Amino acid sequence: MATAFDVPADKLIPRLAEELKKIETIKPPEWAAYVKTGRHKEKSPVQEDWWYIRSAAVLRKIYIDGPMGSTRLAACYGGYADRGAKPDKAVRGSRSIARSTIQLLEKSQLIQKERDGGRKISPMGQKLVDSVSTVVLKELAAKNPELTKYL
Repeated sequence: MATAFDVPADKLIPRLAEELKKIETIKPPEWAAYVKTGRHKEKSPVQEDWWYIRSAAVLRKIYIDGPMGSTRLAACYGGYADRGAKPDKAVRGSRSIARSTIQLLEKSQLIQKERDGGRKISPMGQKLVDSVSTVVLKELAAKNPELTKYL
């Protein structure tokens, strides 16, 4: 069985987002259509399903780098703020988006609280990510036969 370490993130995250759309407890909040993803951005996201893509990316990030909390996730999704004549400065992304995403994934039992703080992947979340990773790796192996040794 393949894991999230075995497949590229740009192939895994959209497929994982499609799976998260099927889960009833993961729904974007009302304010998600109007919010910016950080103070370093000028506009809100233009994709209709950006919330599911972000949730899938957070789930993968916690799978690979966990346990982690909302502040560390916000730093991962940050960028450089334009400060006019002053040099650009690294800033965090939105902690509200990170916190809401963590809460929804925890409500769906895909992640769980760690004793020392932060969240880690739950067995149910690991099963979901691994099954989607296996499907993605099979699709990649159909195009490149050398990858069949990883199945």
